[in-house]
Amino acid sequence: MAQHFDVIIMGGGLVGLTLGIGLSRHGVTCAVIDPADPASTLAPQFDGRVSAISSASWKQFQAIGIADRLEGKGCPIDRIWVSDGLQPGALDFAPPEEEGGPMGIMFENRETRLALRDASLAAEHLTLFQPDKAVHVERSLDGVSVTLASGAELRGSLLVGAEGRASPTREAAGITVAKWNYSHVAMVSAITHEVPHANTAYEIFYPGGPFALLPMQPGNRSAVVWTAPKEQAAGLLALGERGWAHEAQKRIGGFLGEIEVAAARSSYPLGYHRAARITDTRLALVGDAAHAIHPIAGQGVNLGFRDVAALIEVIVEGMRLGLEPGDAQLLARYQRWRSLDTLSVTIAMDGLVRLFDVPGKTVSAVRRFGLAAVQKMGPLKNRFMAEARGESGALPRLLTGELV
Repeated sequence: MAQHFDVIIMGGGLVGLTLGIGLSRHGVTCAVIDPADPASTLAPQFDGRVSAISSASWKQFQAIGIADRLEGKGCPIDRIWVSDGLQPGALDFAPPEEEGGPMGIMFENRETRLALRDASLAAEHLTLFQPDKAVHVERSLDGVSVTLASGAELRGSLLVGAEGRASPTREAAGITVAKWNYSHVAMVSAITHEVPHANTAYEIFYPGGPFALLPMQPGNRSAVVWTAPKEQAAGLLALGERGWAHEAQKRIGGFLGEIEVAAARSSYPLGYHRAARITDTRLALVGDAAHAIHPIAGQGVNLGFRDVAALIEVIVEGMRLGLEPGDAQLLARYQRWRSLDTLSVTIAMDGLVRLFDVPGKTVSAVRRFGLAAVQKMGPLKNRFMAEARGESGALPRLLTGELV
């Protein structure tokens, strides 16, 4: 006997589960299918990554009932410091107190996954199929049918691809992707340091790649996302903890005092891709299935949460008018809404990577002049801060903290 849902979501990562929870909060029935065993993905040593949840994404978490499960487990970002190496002329993003609230909150991905798992299990209109995977998927003008490895048969109006960069749902739909790989590797770890970070995120750009320090609790601990050329990364990762910390300290410049490695080190390759379109017959793509960017400004997962907020609004408003979630009119609206935002953000992030990767004193001087100019120009600086908060453009209601 087939089980019927309004929406079937392929992928139960941060973006896929947020979409399912948000739809359920609005009374939309949905299934989330994911092959990963929760016992592995929720283990403390799974990947050690962290994510900066922008203030707009946090408002969405508050609206759909996720934020309460994360209270006290993250570190607010009250300030972002951007510099070209350790040279003068930095850009200091520190919004005025009257604006209220931090620019974002840093969470370990494991904590976010735990909160999403708990919220999804408590969601009234959400069914998790995990670990499980689709062995047959069929989309037609009439609807969607999915057969799982467990033998379960699902029927729905809309299929959502949320499986990440290598989305099999996107590939099966024949959607072309513009993509390239960077000659960089991201090394991820955490350090403790003598001088408190004061809730400040540091993005220090070097020709070999940016070096990011992201504040964590308590105040003398920061996550490190160190981007290095592929040919150097292997040697750096082969160093012992003291050697690696010594090399990291060269890039920090000592402004946090003595440092020590405080977490396991891991690495992953970096690349860019953007799907030519994010919809097809009875299909929508969200998150990394639709677009993936360099982690240079921590916008990747927040871009996915913006997809979620827009798709929820489109579906909920459409269903109130008597339309199915997979109606072509609704998918066209979602495509239009997200296209410009994702294009502008992905191209801007790629441009930043390439701009700061150019070596030379003259180029560095020009970059520092540009940073100093933005620092002095209030309206332009405020625009950059709005982008960092995820509060620019035509925002879906969930990103303002309101239900649809």
